[in-house]
Amino acid sequence: MTKKVLVIGWDCAPPDWVFDKWIDNLPTLKSLLKKGMYGNLTSTIPPITVPAWQCMMTSKDPGQLGVYGFRNRKDYSYANQYFANSADILEPTVWDILSKADKKSILVGVPQTYPPKPLNGHMLTCFLTPSLKSQYTYPDELRNEIESNIGEYIPDVKHFRTEDRDFILKQIYEATETRFKTFRYLLQNKEWDFAMIVEMGTDRIHHSFWKFLDPNHPKYEKGNKYENVIPEYYKYLDSELAKTLDAVGIGRDQSPKDDVAVMVVSDHGAKAMLGGVCINEWLIKEGLLTLKEYPKTFTPIEKLEIDWAKTKVWGSGGYYARIFINVQGREPSGQVPQEEYKKFRAELKEKLENIKDENGNKLKTTAYIPEETYKDVKRIPPDLIVIFDELRWRSVGSVGNPHKNPTYTYENDTGPDDANHAQEGMYLFYDPKVSLNGKRDDKHHLMDVAPTILNLLDVKIPDDMLGKSMVKKELVV
Repeated sequence: MTKKVLVIGWDCAPPDWVFDKWIDNLPTLKSLLKKGMYGNLTSTIPPITVPAWQCMMTSKDPGQLGVYGFRNRKDYSYANQYFANSADILEPTVWDILSKADKKSILVGVPQTYPPKPLNGHMLTCFLTPSLKSQYTYPDELRNEIESNIGEYIPDVKHFRTEDRDFILKQIYEATETRFKTFRYLLQNKEWDFAMIVEMGTDRIHHSFWKFLDPNHPKYEKGNKYENVIPEYYKYLDSELAKTLDAVGIGRDQSPKDDVAVMVVSDHGAKAMLGGVCINEWLIKEGLLTLKEYPKTFTPIEKLEIDWAKTKVWGSGGYYARIFINVQGREPSGQVPQEEYKKFRAELKEKLENIKDENGNKLKTTAYIPEETYKDVKRIPPDLIVIFDELRWRSVGSVGNPHKNPTYTYENDTGPDDANHAQEGMYLFYDPKVSLNGKRDDKHHLMDVAPTILNLLDVKIPDDMLGKSMVKKELVV
């Protein structure tokens, strides 16, 4: 069997751009691709960093994890939402399973690993780390070792939702360089069987610069000064990939004697954001949400007084919409009788799926019912998860939109954002022991990654994992 597995995560990396447009300028990735297997990697519903990476590493869906996005309901009150972190992940991860099998892991920046939990190995936590004043390593003393040998760790860029693009770009490069230096230090100085890094710079650069890149973006201007920022950053990532492969003994020739399998993966893709549906404006228009006073400026729904005695539904913004129904006996001032809940939800789902754009064209929208979407539904899910126009439109939660038709907006209410997520992420699999000859296979799901890693390391795949190994055991020497 393969002795080691190395996973490089590029958050938000889009396969249609990486494989179909940029690959000739990414020599390291291309050299792996020629001997390996690659393609689209279907993401979760919703396709978002939290919980997608943990779904990848547990091979469980968001319902089984009980994590439906960055923010989740703590209870059935109206305001008590919290940000998910590692404490919410109760299902065993790949590194948990490997620890029990006496195999060592290295983790750098893997989303939803803050706060750090014990493992057989070494960890630096993710972009959810509040600040460097927090404990961000396992074991604790690793922090001093990294700061002494590498310097100050950078969990994430600061204030990436800003119009100061040069400021963002400088930060992204600094954070990426630090993260990979840290990762390579650990690869060369610690024992490991499995090692994984997730680079968030890809996500940050897409959300900040996509309109400068993509001709399909409504704000694209050909020849703009930032037009090549994203492809140039991927060239830089490719060079970091080359250095990392060199650090583990894999040269450009990918010698068959190498004993490290490599995966390059993303949790979802990216695409141009065409606009936003102001979900709470729409609910007000439909007579389902009533405010005590309509705001004079564009204001987050959380800062407004809702008349709960006259409200049946409210929603939250983001790359997808979370819809909450005000149910009698469940919410404090519930208005929808429990016996009518399912019928009411079905009717609401149909209305949402028939929302049109400002010109009267029907958006390709899907409203997902959690218990029909996931194998299990833990904790408190939204009543509906809505993806507008196949992720070309986002959900905007604020109310008071100054646009002539307040249901629609073409600006993000939480700061500049040019891209939405795409349902298809990417993967590339290379193993010196397996000849796959550059095969493209677009049928894999991100939940196939965890069983693939375990299979390669000859560790039993738990029966309750939803995914399947991408490579048959008999092919691995």
